[in-house]
Amino acid sequence: MNKLKLNNGRTILVGLAFLSICSFWQMYDSVVPLILKKTFGMDESLTGVIMAADNILALFLLPLFGGLSDRTRSKLGRRTPYILGGTAGAVILMNLLPVLDNSYSRAAAPFKLAAFVVTLGLLLIAMGTYRSPAVALMPDVTPKPLRSKANAIINLMGAVGGILYLALAAVLYPTSRVADLEHVNYQPLFIIVSLIMAAAVIVLLLTIKEPKLTVENLALEQSHPEWNLAESDDSGMEVLPAPVKRSLGFLLASIALWFIGYNGVTTWFTTYISEVMGEGLGGASTCLLVATAGAIVSYIPIGIIASRIGRKKTIHAGIILLAACFISGYFLTTLFTSINVVMYVVFVLVGLAWAAINVNSLPMVVEMCRGSDVGMFTGYYYTASMLAQVITPVAAGSLMKSIGYQILFPYAALFVTLSFVTMCFVRHGDCRAEAKVGLDAFEDMDD
Repeated sequence: MNKLKLNNGRTILVGLAFLSICSFWQMYDSVVPLILKKTFGMDESLTGVIMAADNILALFLLPLFGGLSDRTRSKLGRRTPYILGGTAGAVILMNLLPVLDNSYSRAAAPFKLAAFVVTLGLLLIAMGTYRSPAVALMPDVTPKPLRSKANAIINLMGAVGGILYLALAAVLYPTSRVADLEHVNYQPLFIIVSLIMAAAVIVLLLTIKEPKLTVENLALEQSHPEWNLAESDDSGMEVLPAPVKRSLGFLLASIALWFIGYNGVTTWFTTYISEVMGEGLGGASTCLLVATAGAIVSYIPIGIIASRIGRKKTIHAGIILLAACFISGYFLTTLFTSINVVMYVVFVLVGLAWAAINVNSLPMVVEMCRGSDVGMFTGYYYTASMLAQVITPVAAGSLMKSIGYQILFPYAALFVTLSFVTMCFVRHGDCRAEAKVGLDAFEDMDD
């Protein structure tokens, strides 16, 4: 029997959709708060409410459109119509934002503010229509045992999208150029990012023939019935057995718990470092940057490791490391008055730990479903993670206000540790394939 080999070149092309999504969100999270505060004069509370709207909408939109894409039949496939339509809508709407921003700065008027908020809402809906279908495309065209390695590549493509935005912002808007400006025109940045998004999706459309690849992958999975955890009921419909449902429930709980811990730190870290250590934005940003770098360099190795020892063991190792890093973070930030080399090392390990968790969790979720439900199960994954991201800024912020800022890292360590406990009850979704080593790992890279 031939060994399964991941088509790396094709997986990179599939990842272009995620690159498009991540480049947008990196810009959105960086620029929109500045526009809301500096152009429209909103305070931190109102700005925070508006910035949380995307996570709240995601709770409903991601499972909805994930499920709709499962039931879609078209010449372009199940996922591609949503990717094309969502990207087209987002590209148009996002370029209206700097137009309204610039217009309001020249002559303030209530209807311009209203138009900006409405456009922003429509933009979030457009983005919400295709995130689940875009992520579900990878499992559609990838055999179940290879999805951890494929998801590692998808995450790497997302990181490339974020880096593209950061490089653009650094070149177009250096401090020396914008420091003395009363109003910053962000339109060039929005235009270039929208072109990156459009180009990525056009290349995806031209190179990935979703219907053909989906049929091929479905035929492969049908020849391996041992991969399928679903069973047929009396009516012939496939349903998840009760043990698999329990595993899914515990896995979704684990996802929510580790996101509560991790995002609690990423949301409040800059403020925490300022209050506890007296450090400025630069030091805090550098810590988060080295964590991101640690994750980026870990994605591919983690995917290979998971294919050798299993996803669950890899996630458990990542959880232990992440909890240990957060406990270390507590002592390093409370015993020292400045950021040091040890803190940077700890944050590199935070990135590695998060990669071990993040690369394997989505493949475990979609491992438990039949092929026709991948979009819906992808929506479940995002519902769990987004719910955590809605809850944790408020929960962590309230605890820091009532107890003290020093509670942040123990809070994060506690929830990450709880996710270790719930993961112990996950008995399914840990499909493994034999990993290649050395030069063999590159033998299936397509041009």
